[in-house]
Amino acid sequence: MSETQEYINGMRPGPLTREIPECMRDKYTVVQAIIDVIVFVIVGAGYVIQAIYRTIVGKPKKDLKGGVAVVTGGGGGLGSLIALRLARLGCTIVLWDINKQGLEDTVKLVKGIGGKCYGYVVDLASREDIYRVAKKVEEEVGKVNLLINNAGVVSGNYLLDTPDHLIQRTFDVNILAHFWTVKAFLPSMIENNDGHIVTIASMAGHVGVAKLVDYCSSKAAACGFDEALRLELETKGIKGVRTSLICPYFIRSTGMFEEVNSRFVPQLNSNEVADRIILAIRTNEPFALIPGYFRVLLPFKWIVPWPCISELIRGLVPDAVPVTPVTPTLPTPLPEVDLKRESRPMSLLPPVRPDRHV
Repeated sequence: MSETQEYINGMRPGPLTREIPECMRDKYTVVQAIIDVIVFVIVGAGYVIQAIYRTIVGKPKKDLKGGVAVVTGGGGGLGSLIALRLARLGCTIVLWDINKQGLEDTVKLVKGIGGKCYGYVVDLASREDIYRVAKKVEEEVGKVNLLINNAGVVSGNYLLDTPDHLIQRTFDVNILAHFWTVKAFLPSMIENNDGHIVTIASMAGHVGVAKLVDYCSSKAAACGFDEALRLELETKGIKGVRTSLICPYFIRSTGMFEEVNSRFVPQLNSNEVADRIILAIRTNEPFALIPGYFRVLLPFKWIVPWPCISELIRGLVPDAVPVTPVTPTLPTPLPEVDLKRESRPMSLLPPVRPDRHV
């Protein structure tokens, strides 16, 4: 009995190991490792061939009709465009946003094309609020099988100029909210063996940019979150729940990077990005870089020397968040204005740029 217990605790070699002579045990381990590598190469080659075939022929698209989709940050920008497309595919749309007016506008748009849509005001920086509204959604709308974590904020200042509370808020909304939304909806997805979790990250999650230290850090965390969650689901043998990571470049018309100074690579069209996201969802694509050619360029980050990377990034994005400088230092005479003809409010200085939400 004691011998068996010692074997279980790893203190005594098992019967098979004892049969191998001491001088052969290291060689046996090496042979095992070689066999494991050969098997991995064969299996990996099969996956590569399958991926090439799917790229040429095309991937089958799943039907989303009848599903319930939660879109965070759905009160405008990219979130509203995604919601409209999902509604056309037959999904019941649940929009989450802190912007009540934006929610109401998007709900009207979705219903205007014949879609079924609900809007909930949610503070995504509050874990308690997320759990509260998630429970309310399941009671009032039904089980959610498509979760799109799209909401994001950016402060857009150099690190030492960024107040602590804005850094905290960036992480609360851009990544910590993903934990709470997934924990709220994943159990029912696993129970029904049907679900899809989409993480809208950014190329900033792979490449650092000045003035976006907190934003890049939160998006890098989002990339790690998606990969680890996908691996965890596969490890547990859960095949019906998929994840997709979306990493776009700067997008126009979303309210976040309208003024970005970008060279060589143009800002993306928000409608094209929304179409690409829907394609990734329907084909269960695990990882989508937008534009696609970044998939080829990204590995060079770990190959070429850092000075090359630094020069490239600073040349590509001279200023991610340009601010119009306030040049007047001395009072200047105001032009005479005909009050009868000109009744618009005037401002001597440009307005302070608020932190932006999506």
